[in-house]
This record gives sequence, C-alpha cells and structure tokens, in this order.
Amino acid sequence: MPVPVPRQRAIPAVECGQAQAAPAGGGPLTEGTPRTDDRTDDRREATVENNATPGDGVPHDVTAAHTNLTLLLIEDDPTAAPIVPDLLDSAGKPIRMRTARNLTEAERLLTDDVHCILLDLALPAPGRAAGDDELAVLRHVLELAPRHAVLALTASGDAERGAEAVRVGAQDYLFRDELDGRLLSRAIRYAVERKRSDTAERRLAEGRLRAQENARLERGLLPTPLLEGSPLRFAARYRPGRSRALLGGDFYDTVRTPDGTVHAMIGDVCGHGPDEAALGVELRIAWRALTLAGLCGDQLLSTLQQVLEHERDDDEIFATLCTVDIAPDGRRAGLCLAGHPAPLIARPDRPARLLPYDNNGPALGLLPGARWPRMQVELGAEWSLMLYTDGLIEGRIGEGRERLGQDGMVEMIRRQLADGLTGEDLLRAAVNEVRDLNGGELTDDVAVVLLDRVP
Repeated sequence: MPVPVPRQRAIPAVECGQAQAAPAGGGPLTEGTPRTDDRTDDRREATVENNATPGDGVPHDVTAAHTNLTLLLIEDDPTAAPIVPDLLDSAGKPIRMRTARNLTEAERLLTDDVHCILLDLALPAPGRAAGDDELAVLRHVLELAPRHAVLALTASGDAERGAEAVRVGAQDYLFRDELDGRLLSRAIRYAVERKRSDTAERRLAEGRLRAQENARLERGLLPTPLLEGSPLRFAARYRPGRSRALLGGDFYDTVRTPDGTVHAMIGDVCGHGPDEAALGVELRIAWRALTLAGLCGDQLLSTLQQVLEHERDDDEIFATLCTVDIAPDGRRAGLCLAGHPAPLIARPDRPARLLPYDNNGPALGLLPGARWPRMQVELGAEWSLMLYTDGLIEGRIGEGRERLGQDGMVEMIRRQLADGLTGEDLLRAAVNEVRDLNGGELTDDVAVVLLDRVP
C-alpha cells in the first residue's frame, strides 16, 4: 500500500525558472514552454508538491515502482537547452524536469526528490573568472550535491573535457548537439544507477576500514606480558562473547617486577559490551601501573575499586578480580580473590584442584571500604596455575539447564593433562570442549591464563 507523503512547499515558477505549463503529450516541463494562465501554473505547482517526498538529503531509490525520475537541468541559456519532448524512464513513466538558469536557482530546486543533475559545463562558476578552471562549475555542483548523480553537458567534439568531467566526479558526459529523447533518458537512468552503486561501494569500503581500525584498536588493547627474566611459561586464551568483536568485559595481565616477583591478574566486568570492554581495559592498565609501583594485595584492590567507582557509568556496575603474586623462587604465592572463581593448580604428584577460596572478598564496586585478605599458597617445585573467568564454567552441558561448573572444569582439565596437553594446546582444547558441550558459541566472554613452572 502506498505510504502517505507529507506535502512539501512548492517553488514558484518566477523564483526557480521552471516551466510554466505542461506541454501536450505529457512531456517534461521545460523553460521553453509558453505560459498559459495562472490556473495552469497552480496545477504545475500542485504536481511538484504531490510528487515531492521527504528524505534525509539522499536521493530516493529509483527502483521503487511508485517513484518517477526527476531531472534538474542547470543551463544559463534556456533557448539553447536540449528540449526533448518525451523523456521516459525504464517503466515508461515520464521523467520530470526542473530548470535552473544559475547555481543559486539550482540550490533552491535541489530537493530530495531530484535524482539526476544535467549540468552545462559552459556555465560560469560563482566567484571565478572565465578560464581559471574549465570544470569549476562542476566542482561547485559536486560540493553542492554530493549524493546526486551528475551528467555533464559539453559541446560536440569536446570529448577530452567530458572525460575529465567524469574523472572529477560526474557519472557521464553528453554532447549537446547529439541529444535525443532516447539517449538522454538512457543516460539519466545509467547515471542514477551508477551513482547508487558508487555510493554503496563507498559505504562498504568505509565500513571495512572502520572494522579494520576497530580490530587494530582492540588488538592493541590486549596485554603483552612483561615476563622478561622469568623462568615461568605463559599462555592465554581470549574469546569475547559479543559477535564479531575482539575485546569484551574480561581482562587479564601478567608482569614481573624488579625484585623477581611475577604478578598475574584476571578479571571480569559485569556485562560484555563495548562499555564493559573499555572499563576492563582501564582496570587492567591501572592494575599494571599500580603493580609496577609496588602495590599488592588489599592496598592494590582498594585503589582499583576507587578507579572503578570513578570510571563506571552506573553504580550497579561491578567487577570480579583474581590476583596472584608468585615469589621469585616460584614455590609460593599470595592470592587475593574479589568475588572471582579460585584458580586451578596442577602438579605432577597430585590431581588438578582448586586453590582455597575461603577468604574470598566481595567484587570491586559492591561495598565501599571493603577489604580483601591475601592468602599464602604453597605451589611446590613444578606446577601449572590456571586463572579463568566464569565464562569457562557457566556454559551449558547439552540441551538441559545443567552447567559445567567448577567441578566439571576440574575433571575436564585433569583428563586433558592426562592426555599430555600443556600450554596453548591445553587452553585451546579446554575452550573448544566447553563450546562443544554448550552446543555452540558461548554467550559470555572467556579469558584463561596459564602459568607453568618446569624445573
């Protein structure tokens, strides 16, 4: 069903230089048509009103069955203009024509329902002396109407100037003395379709560039471990929950301070959109700066909570966090948990298990003035320590409501370690199996960090 169209103010003929009456046969309205009476002029203005449709400055899609093509002719000598009696589009509908004697009139006539501009290249450009730039008027029109198709009109035999016009931005060029109704109608349709295709291609290219820039930005925000001089081996796996993203609300980092202590951290901002990803990056960078400045344990987490409270957009936003500081000899570590799942430790002499989490403190941002006790943990001579976010354990098992959980994750890691998997291979297998058990991609962000000490 046709969509009702708001009425648009008609432009009087004396103002715009448009035709005064429609010629017999339903042909286009041109400047050369003689005036009949005021009633005819009123009918012409009403036709313009009813055919005009609202828009955002972009010419309408000419593929719509109810849309007629509209041509704006910019020609300073109406008597020399190509008066073509019957311009028809591909559906056999008449092509409406508006005529402007100069660029000032053209700007008033350039409404959203104009699909194509036919420009006489001999028209002088405003503010330029003759001979300064042969295509100055075309450049001016392209700036005035960047979304409209433009046909350049030049003298017969001046193909070089026409080709230059196309290079500057016109969709095609035509010779004034070789025009007829069929040629001009076809050229208008071709120009409109080519402009539409060029616009779509440009938008696609711009979208690809934005996607590439966003990807580079997100990759740059992922951490580079600072472990130079440490015998520990590092591996990480990261999968954002939101579609076609490289970064989510999960974050992690690992650094070695000058005293030889290795500090590792993993956290999770509630949610997994771009705002949560940005907040996660801020917390990670703050954690690294504070750690390198010598803070750890409760003092560090208290400062991070202040950062979170100042940077979050909503008081309901919180973040869980797990921090581990491994002594220079690699045999013991300090552990702080802020509402986060306890890490998993695996050693050759015993099955993989979770580290103690009895003194787990609240998530950051929940309780003002909260405290986070630091627990001392014995690691041993050879071990693997895995830090992870809840995205790894909250995936479903099959079609029911049952989730993998921490116990299921521990059993899975034990089995994979027994199969000889280590490092990146272990993390890859773990994430892939969790995804397979879930029956498809996980909806939450997943981050996993693995530190190994092998004598």
